[in-house]
Amino acid sequence: MATLILSVVGSDRPGLTQALAAAVLSAGGNWLESHLSRLGGLYVGSVLVELDADGVEALRSGVQSVDAQGLEVRIAPAIDAPGAGGDEVLFGLVGQDRPGIVHQVTAVLSGIGVNIESFDTHIRAEPHSGAPLFHLDARLRLPPALKAEDVQAALEAISAEIMVDISLASAKSR
Repeated sequence: MATLILSVVGSDRPGLTQALAAAVLSAGGNWLESHLSRLGGLYVGSVLVELDADGVEALRSGVQSVDAQGLEVRIAPAIDAPGAGGDEVLFGLVGQDRPGIVHQVTAVLSGIGVNIESFDTHIRAEPHSGAPLFHLDARLRLPPALKAEDVQAALEAISAEIMVDISLASAKSR
């Protein structure tokens, strides 16, 4: 069996997900997981598929027809990830939007050895003032010796500087 990641980007329009799903199915593949969205007016995302090793060329051919429809698709082999490590925690952040929030938060997380397993951000207008509020939701994997309280303390050390509210919760409790 081969496990592959399809990375996609193209002009958003109806039918793109179906065209991609048809290419996977026609190659005998199984669609395992995906993250697809409209971002900056484009259709972007990634799809994890599994198929017999002899179906990889059929998938490449199927993807070429999707490419011809205006969706650029890149195929990369998935790799076996090392052990999961320590605890998994959910991290949320909300604050007035300004440049540098992502940089400062990721610098703190990287500095203490935390791996970001998923990372979603968006901006919404604050209900009362209409000011842009930055929202970040992430799933973090801690190194074995690090506890959620340590991550909370490290993030709280910058929360006043970047003027955000943060929350951390064990992924087990959800």
